[in-house]
Amino acid sequence: MTNLATNLTTTAAELPEKDALRVNGQGVTYAQLHGMAAKVAGTLRENGIQPGDRVAIILPNVPAFPVVYWGILLAGGIVVPMNPLLKAGEIDYFFTDSGAKIAFVWPDFVEEATKGAANSGTRVVTTGAMGPEDFEGGAPVAEPSPREDDDTAIILYTSGTTGRPKGAELTHSNIHLNAMRSAKVIQEMTSDDVVMGCLPLFHVFGLVVGLNAATIAGASLALIPRFDPQAAVEVIEKERVTIMQGVPTMYAAILNHPSSDGMDASSLRTCASGGSAMPLEVMRSFEEKFGCVILEGYGLSETSPVASFNMPDKERKPGTIGLAIPGCEMRCVDLDGKEVPHGEVGEIAIRGDNVMKGYWNKPEATAEAIPDGWFRTGDLATMDDEGYFTIVDRKKDMILRGGMNVYPREVEEVIYTHPDVLEVAVVGIPDELYGEQVGAAVALREGATASTDDIIAFTKERIAAYKYPRTVWVVDALPKGPTGKILRREVHAPAE
Repeated sequence: MTNLATNLTTTAAELPEKDALRVNGQGVTYAQLHGMAAKVAGTLRENGIQPGDRVAIILPNVPAFPVVYWGILLAGGIVVPMNPLLKAGEIDYFFTDSGAKIAFVWPDFVEEATKGAANSGTRVVTTGAMGPEDFEGGAPVAEPSPREDDDTAIILYTSGTTGRPKGAELTHSNIHLNAMRSAKVIQEMTSDDVVMGCLPLFHVFGLVVGLNAATIAGASLALIPRFDPQAAVEVIEKERVTIMQGVPTMYAAILNHPSSDGMDASSLRTCASGGSAMPLEVMRSFEEKFGCVILEGYGLSETSPVASFNMPDKERKPGTIGLAIPGCEMRCVDLDGKEVPHGEVGEIAIRGDNVMKGYWNKPEATAEAIPDGWFRTGDLATMDDEGYFTIVDRKKDMILRGGMNVYPREVEEVIYTHPDVLEVAVVGIPDELYGEQVGAAVALREGATASTDDIIAFTKERIAAYKYPRTVWVVDALPKGPTGKILRREVHAPAE
């Protein structure tokens, strides 16, 4: 296996008439997808794109995304997926840092992208739902350009919780092996499956565990341009979705949406959850309501992404992120990189064929992240005697109250069990006496009657005295990232 695009050419040869994509009841077959991607590859060639050149994608979940993604790879280029909601200044940074020569951009975002391309000279190509407009020429390139296993296939920019985003370089081998395991080991995917494509394809979870895994298995990907619970309910019913992939807020949104009450979810078999910790209350209710199993896993952009999962053929332990997947080792380490005893909190360190090549043009950051061959994740967890990991929290999110460690996730789990609470984020608030106090931003269900004092009292009864929130405030909605993951770092207590 060299060029990742071989997965598309293989499936297109074996299952040409099978739907690769489903959108609004319309299908795009594997043969059609391959043909359209080959045209894009030929035009990229004609426009001077050489193997190893970077090409950006700024598109929602429309068929054009897989078309240009596979086209760039067929031509031997490196894909730089970008969030369509970025502004000109951010786009300028991504274009300049990656050296992207061309960017395929959705019409609504062309103005912003054009502003963002002023310094880098990146060529902006307007791209509609089915593919690029006014971008033609050159003979189609149907066969993948030769690449080596450790050549970079994708540069994924990490969210930059500290400083500017860094581009994680994922190789053809990283993505291929991770997608293959996602398809075969975790989701037991076959060509009979219909996979729900509601995760953004510019994000590593949707791109690898969704698009790349489905292509390897010959499954159909049912795309939703942008996540919306009503649309998700309709797609699950109409397309007879068998595998759903999402982040916890998506499962919660579907669960709490009125139109899901009568939903025919009988086709749903497996649901994969990642991106952030799945509240047990949401998991239990979703499974009860729709008669399916949610398997929770864990990964990062830097690990292509999957590192661990609750596997379908092994015991599932709700509340954990499962066992390290084949080809990957995980352990919990202290500040010196030494493994901590089972059951003790340590930072997750990962080694394996899923770990990125490094950060694009940032050797110092790479050396800091992978000091000894083990990638340091910044996530705190415990490992039990059977090798199952339980995330405790992000190192940066931990609240230090009067010398005691408070892990926001633990407090959130308790607050989620309150019947009036829809969403919650627990954060540290500066405090003169204790250093930090525990605070909670809460979004309530429609028709809720609980007051903030009720929620404090409810939590106080169920958790150690130093952990319950002293301050609770109600918000309409919590800030979320591109996948719908709640962004704790953007939650701030009101001034009063």
